[in-house]
Amino acid sequence: MNPPPTGARRALAGAALASLAFAAGAQPAAYPAKPIQLIAQQPPGSASDAMTRAWADCAAREMGQPVVVQNKPGANGILAVNALKAQPADGYTLMTIGMSQMTITPYVYRQPPYDPLHDFDSVAVLGSTPLVLAVPAGLGITRLAQLADQARAHPGGLDFGSPGKGSPAHLLTSALLDRMGVSGTHVPFVGEGAGLTALMGQQIQAMTLVIGTAAPHARSGKLVPLAVFAPQRSPLLPDVPSIGEALPAAKDLARTAWIAVVARAGTPPALLGTLNAATEKCRSGDASYRARMEAMNVTLAASVPGDARTWAARDTSVWKPLIDKLGLATE
Repeated sequence: MNPPPTGARRALAGAALASLAFAAGAQPAAYPAKPIQLIAQQPPGSASDAMTRAWADCAAREMGQPVVVQNKPGANGILAVNALKAQPADGYTLMTIGMSQMTITPYVYRQPPYDPLHDFDSVAVLGSTPLVLAVPAGLGITRLAQLADQARAHPGGLDFGSPGKGSPAHLLTSALLDRMGVSGTHVPFVGEGAGLTALMGQQIQAMTLVIGTAAPHARSGKLVPLAVFAPQRSPLLPDVPSIGEALPAAKDLARTAWIAVVARAGTPPALLGTLNAATEKCRSGDASYRARMEAMNVTLAASVPGDARTWAARDTSVWKPLIDKLGLATE
């Protein structure tokens, strides 16, 4: 019997080797082996989106695969959360998530739309940044006490904006009005940028903003910052009092916002470790990443997988009782 042709022998040999490898338990392809999708829960141009893109660019450099940002704004992150949960838990779809979505948004609904402590696996906490209460320059208000006076002088109090129902801006401003003993009407927007436009156009009287968003407009004279929601003043706006200075009764509202990267629950721990290691390399060794984040007044955080859940549990213990006290939960 004649032996098979050379090409056929090679094919048979390749098949035999493949069978042996399968029987021995072949190793999966190294991760990541293809581009990663990164969901941003705020629109382009927002502070959250800028932080998301800074991480995406650096993570792509560290891991050797593109990290493609997909903006899915709406309902203060709920649309983005649903998009993440619809994808496999394989590490190829991630999401940047804020303190808001992890500790506030689920609890402003009587039927929480998701469970932040069980629906996500934490990759890393990226960092934190202060929030600042601001008013339009045209109102002639320069102190928090004057804002309270204006609220008392108008039926219905203040119209105040936020990037969405359940955002830190929504909760902090609501809590502050409660501390001042004045009323207000919440006007939610799809993202911080839309609210900022309405604020500068005096369609609303006040809004709590990420300090990196507020500072340039404060310097240009378009906005007047009244208080920083932090334990101390910020070098970015050194003349603006901390919330405890502006209103001692509200010093417990000194809570900085933070942002993290998460994956869908059930993502293999080894993949979370790879993503976290890339994040730590960005934080400790990538000058471009550090410069971009620090320009947005983000204080970078050393982090390990699981930290987002730890930070969320810590802040939820503060925010959820406050939501209940203020009666902010709705259908």
